[in-house]
Order: sequence, then structure tokens, then C-alpha cells
Amino acid sequence: MIEVLVVDDDTRVARVNAAYVEKVPGFHVAGEAHNAAEALQQVERLPHVDLVLMDHYLPDETGLAVVREMRRRGHQTDVIMVTAARDVSTVQAAMRQGALQYLVKPFAFAGLRAKLEAYARLRRTLDGGGEAEQAEVDRIFGALSAPSEPALPKGHSPTTAALVRQALINAEDPLSAQEIAERTGVSRQTAQRYLKLLERTGRARLTLKYGDAGRPEHRYVWATRA
Repeated sequence: MIEVLVVDDDTRVARVNAAYVEKVPGFHVAGEAHNAAEALQQVERLPHVDLVLMDHYLPDETGLAVVREMRRRGHQTDVIMVTAARDVSTVQAAMRQGALQYLVKPFAFAGLRAKLEAYARLRRTLDGGGEAEQAEVDRIFGALSAPSEPALPKGHSPTTAALVRQALINAEDPLSAQEIAERTGVSRQTAQRYLKLLERTGRARLTLKYGDAGRPEHRYVWATRA
């Protein structure tokens, strides 16, 4: 099993990401951390961690600062940045400090799964050891290539899809289309359309709330909490 440490300042997001990791065959969540100090403590306490999913925006320090300190202490644990930081300077710094992958929030399960599966391919490729000819070197670097998330149906906006998805992820309870609309700024009809798409693709689950009279209200919950 590939042991993973999930680092994110938002405990709800950390739980969602941990649930995602557990859904990918061959991966196991060894622990969670919600700030830089906890992350470093966990790395020291869990010496068999293979991979860290590292948020950049932590309350006491940046994720990249944690990576630098890990390296200073001699920890060569692999890192995938999982963060909303999308400025080129941060991406470049992550590359220079040895992050193997960089996943921009918000994302769906398919996005993280692709990164993890690519990482597993890399591990398998490196298991043989020994010397590498150019073709083998190309395979090693190619093992990190991961397909992007499936394209949205025609007429759907990636930006709107990300807003609706993140609203569901952040919610503690099931939400109606109207509540999603209020949280994202889109119309109720638009929210309903994207919620139905998430339900069809297995990322959200429909629940029914029955009132005193009339039709039940449709409410949606992110699939990992279903």
C-alpha cells in the first residue's frame, strides 16, 4: 500500500480528500494535518509515509515552506501539491522544490485519482532499479503524465461546475438547488442543471426532504459523505 499524509487547513476538505485517496486501489491514508506544524510532526511520527498531499495556504506557514523544511530535515517523501494557489511563481517554486504533481482546487475525484494513479505508475516503473537507457528514462518521466478530467458536456462551463462542486464539498449538510444558487451566485435553474450532472456522474447523491405537504424537496450531498 502507498501510505499518504493529507495536509489541508480546512478539516472538511481534508476529510473529502482523504476519502478520495481511500477510494483509489493501492492507497491508504496514514494521517491528516491541518497546519504546517502538524504536517511536520506527522512526517516525523509516520516515517513510512510515501506521499504527502500538500495544501499551500496553511495558517502558520506555506505548504512550500513545509516541503523545504522536510528536505532540510532529510525527509525525501514525495509531494503532490493540492491547492488553490494558481499563480505561476508558486507553481514554479513547487517544481523547483521537487513536487511531483500540482493539482489546482477545486477538483473532482477523477482529477485526484488521475494524479494518484500516475504516481503509482511512477513507483512501479522505479521499482526495478539499476541503470536506465534513454527509453527507460522517457518511461520514468512519462509515468507522471496523467489525463485531465473528462470534458464537460456541451453548454457546461468549467468555472460554474467548479463553483457548484466546491459548494457541495464545503457543505456540512445536503443542499437544495436554491441553496447552491445562493452560495455560488448562479441561477436556481443553472444550479439544478449542474447538480443533476454531478449526480449522473456519481459525484453527488440525491436525497429527498419531505415536508408537511406537496412534493419532496430535492437535496444533494457530495458523494464521499453519502
